[in-house]
Amino acid sequence: MLKTGREHLESLRDGRVIYIGSERITDVTAHPAFRKTAQTVGMLYDIKADPANAGVMSYEEGGERYSTFFLQPRTREDLARRTRAHKFWSDASYGLFGRSADHMASWITALAMQPEVLQTALYADNMRRYYDFMRTNDTFLVYAVLPPQAARDPDFYARENIPIPTLRVTGEDDNGVTLNGMKMLATSAVFANEVWIGNVIPLAPSQTKEAITCAVPIGTPGVTLWSRKSFERDATSLFDNPLSSRFDETDSMVLFDNVKIPWERVFVHDDPIRSREIYHKSAAHCFGNHQSNVRFLSKLQLLVGIASKVAQSNNAAEIPAVRETLGRLAAMEANLAGMIAGQSMDYEELGNGYVSFNRRYMYAALAWCTDNYGEICSIVRELCGGGVFQMPADSSVLNDPELRKTFETYWRTPTQSSVQRMKLFKLAWDLLGSEFGGRHLQYEKFYAGPAFLVRGYSYREAPWARFDSIVDALMDQYDVA
Repeated sequence: MLKTGREHLESLRDGRVIYIGSERITDVTAHPAFRKTAQTVGMLYDIKADPANAGVMSYEEGGERYSTFFLQPRTREDLARRTRAHKFWSDASYGLFGRSADHMASWITALAMQPEVLQTALYADNMRRYYDFMRTNDTFLVYAVLPPQAARDPDFYARENIPIPTLRVTGEDDNGVTLNGMKMLATSAVFANEVWIGNVIPLAPSQTKEAITCAVPIGTPGVTLWSRKSFERDATSLFDNPLSSRFDETDSMVLFDNVKIPWERVFVHDDPIRSREIYHKSAAHCFGNHQSNVRFLSKLQLLVGIASKVAQSNNAAEIPAVRETLGRLAAMEANLAGMIAGQSMDYEELGNGYVSFNRRYMYAALAWCTDNYGEICSIVRELCGGGVFQMPADSSVLNDPELRKTFETYWRTPTQSSVQRMKLFKLAWDLLGSEFGGRHLQYEKFYAGPAFLVRGYSYREAPWARFDSIVDALMDQYDVA
């Protein structure tokens, strides 16, 4: 079924425990740190449920309609259909929701296409059932798949004689396992229904108790979210903070205190190697990061649009050097769009009737995004120049008739009114210079892992034997005379 926004927001009132500093929050739909972004999440669900968008956002199977994000592709057109749905949805949030509901839906859909990568037939059946559960309930799942940073040095805790804080299995019985500890970093968790616990960095063979992969409802007793600072709460108005006031998806640490997980929600257990391999031996990592590619494209198009509007506002759009800069940004946008389209055009057969996006092209796009976001922001910031600092402190100046008259007289340009210029530069600063913008700069650099890890994916997938054979065949054509 397809949830409406109202139904999703109601599902968030499930007794969850969230902390911002020492403040405990139980209802994110009403709290000033989260409520406007919660409304944005509800808006996204309404877009998905709208019958007018059914051709893009949903598909029919067995007489029921499901979100396109759960479509298991068998053809190139199925893959392109998934891409269109990701793009339609990410455009509605300007690419600012890195972990919207379509991200983990993609991982689970791909895992359910190749459940044999899981540990046992029982866990494979668990995966199939969980996929059915998610698509039937239109579930918003996020993940926490990294240990806390300090916990990556177990020798420190041994020296200090204190427990390692990373999440682990501390007990098990006929009903399931018990979890204690902490995982990072659950982006969008405060707006989600469930959190996926797993591992995307290698574990040592001895780390069997950390090698747990499972899905946990966020309202489960003993689960606590510790949120970072809310940018929404500090936003003064939609005019002054057009992005941070409603698109702050937040990031949270997830703490477990004797949390009971039933066996039917467990997918890997006591197997450190498989705990990470399931994402790469299936198409899961590829599907999830294809969504990231598409989402980045929506954000890039926003940035290119801001660059164009700023150049026009500053009467600089006809300067040859500025046109060259805008042309470079336009080429970068087309470059990424082409890499995304190629992932469907040169798709991969999985050998079981299903198909996948081209992994090499996806990882190339992922590396491109990671490498270029900071530079793109720097280019747009340079086009802004000092314009962002020439604006009044906030829009309250517009409420005073005399001040507004002065503002409208002196801040206008031949091509744009003072109010429109202020709106534009407030938008640019919110994305490029505010704390919200700083978070996005950090996020785009590390959401897929550090750069060496992202490039390592491309190294792993590259056909080195074919590349080597080209050189060998050429050298075979000649020898010492």
